[in-house]
Amino acid sequence: MSAFQGIVDAVRDQARRRPDAPAIRFEGRETSYGEFDRLSSQAAQALRAAGVKPGERVGVLAKGVDDFFVLWFGALKIGACLCPVNWRLAPPEIAFVLKDAGCKVLACGAEYAAVVEGLAADCGLSTIVQFEPGHAAWPDFRGWIAGQPAEDPQHPAAADDDVIQLYTSGTTGLPKGVQLTQGNYAALRRSAEAGWGRFGEGMPVLVAMPLFHVAGANMGMLSLLQGGLAIVLAEASPPAILQAIEQHQIEHAFLVPALINMILMTPGVESADVSSLKGIYYGASPISEDVLLRAQARFAGAGFNQLYGLTETIGVGTWLPPEAHDPAKGKLRACGLPSPEIELRIRTGGRDAEIGEVGEIEIRSPCVMKGYWNRPDATAEAIDAEGWFKTGDAGYRDPDGFVFLHDRVKDMIVSGGENVYPAEVENALFSHPAVADAAVIGVPDETWGEAVKAIVVLRPGASADAAEIIAHCRSRIAGYKTPKSVDFVDVLPRNPSGKVLRRELRAPYWAGRERQVS
Repeated sequence: MSAFQGIVDAVRDQARRRPDAPAIRFEGRETSYGEFDRLSSQAAQALRAAGVKPGERVGVLAKGVDDFFVLWFGALKIGACLCPVNWRLAPPEIAFVLKDAGCKVLACGAEYAAVVEGLAADCGLSTIVQFEPGHAAWPDFRGWIAGQPAEDPQHPAAADDDVIQLYTSGTTGLPKGVQLTQGNYAALRRSAEAGWGRFGEGMPVLVAMPLFHVAGANMGMLSLLQGGLAIVLAEASPPAILQAIEQHQIEHAFLVPALINMILMTPGVESADVSSLKGIYYGASPISEDVLLRAQARFAGAGFNQLYGLTETIGVGTWLPPEAHDPAKGKLRACGLPSPEIELRIRTGGRDAEIGEVGEIEIRSPCVMKGYWNRPDATAEAIDAEGWFKTGDAGYRDPDGFVFLHDRVKDMIVSGGENVYPAEVENALFSHPAVADAAVIGVPDETWGEAVKAIVVLRPGASADAAEIIAHCRSRIAGYKTPKSVDFVDVLPRNPSGKVLRRELRAPYWAGRERQVS
């Protein structure tokens, strides 16, 4: 049997065959495949010199930057695992992730230097580097690796080796680290090349989504694995995206529905040259038919691909291909057919659901995560003995086999492509001295798909208004998790066991809508 071909081997091959071909562009800086291979080897040696061992986590707290991938491949070359932290989190949440992952080394962006200064000692960080030059105490990334030999450590890769650890919100209020492996990425590449994501050598691919998100990490990785040209943006702003499409003649781009909607409302969108686009990929939250039809009209030369998946399935699950986006076929509200490499079933009452019957979507695949970092109980709850991962999403199949999302089995809210669990927000709400009881739900929002709403019961004799409650939460959790509105009630509806009846709370806001997600 041949040795396992790890992620790094694909880029090593590009460096041998096409050393001068551009691999990444970022803010005027272009890096060839040969230079990328050399820089990542230097990064590997710098990490090794800093004491990073195989299997250990290397932290990142930064917006989009080309050297994120240099560091990632450097970590892989010594068998280490990257751990990007959501830069939208509040400092206590950032500290939790870094400590939970056991990061000793952290690379940060200059705008987060003050945050890192405040938590470095508590987190036990031994080495901090900043991607940009200019910090008084820390070296810049390129300077940090410059003194190291460009010798590839050639650490052997195994399918079960962790590649990246992405944190997803937890139902208990604490985020969980999703372990994605070499084998997961090998399956992702096979799935992409067999269907939805074949990027040819030299093709410009937009990497605009945050790199702590599976969509952002995957677009950059798939581009590099296939010899494409990754165009990395610091942030996914609509004007920057339109400019990048024109300037770099982008051929493939992943955009969440909220971002697509914003782009369509951006001044100058009608005159922008978007003729280079061949594929637009969207997912992370459902899209409205109106937005989808308007997007198809504006980007008429591009094939639209909906991708339904979760961080725990490396973003892969179902695929709605361009040909299914014809309104006459009646599939615009579907999330597609199972992607290559995916087994999918819908279960209800311990059996497979009938056609048209709603049940929980389950996935079995080499794309499914190894598990939740240091959470064996949570892993066992999510993945059964036969390897089926319970998505927590409810859906059904139509007679043609297309999967339609219907509701969420779990209570998760998806706002602008970000996952928000009520427990996290409720923890912040309960820390306010005036709050006696609270529940959090997602309500329809034209911009973000869903918005976080708090339903609050005040303590007898206490007073607080919505603005005060919202400000209190914002000081404790990330802005996107903070309630956008607060309703005050005398009592929350609960079942006999005391569980809040969220469906009852959600009902008035979702009345008249065909599906209970947006």
